Amino acid sequence: MDVTLETLNNKIDSLSRLTLISSKTVLDFEETLLFTGFSRGYLYRLTSGKQIPFFKKNRKLYFKKSDLEEWMLERRIPTEEELQSKATTYVTTHK
Repeated sequence: MDVTLETLNNKIDSLSRLTLISSKTVLDFEETLLFTGFSRGYLYRLTSGKQIPFFKKNRKLYFKKSDLEEWMLERRIPTEEELQSKATTYVTTHK
């Protein structure tokens, strides 16, 4: 019984943190972990390698949510239909 209540409390806590994150524009390190689903080590690796956009103030790391969304979506893979359409256009214009 205690395990079930503890599990439910943890889930409620996670949901409340995710709700708070959705209303914020700037996230701290812990919030960024929840937002991205990255592990702590992986996020540290990305920041130390300057591979992800972030800000540093008073030795703390902050992330702009819109920058994170843009960074996560920067390498879009086209669908098969888009590739086929592009190929058809190329063939018809380059005879």
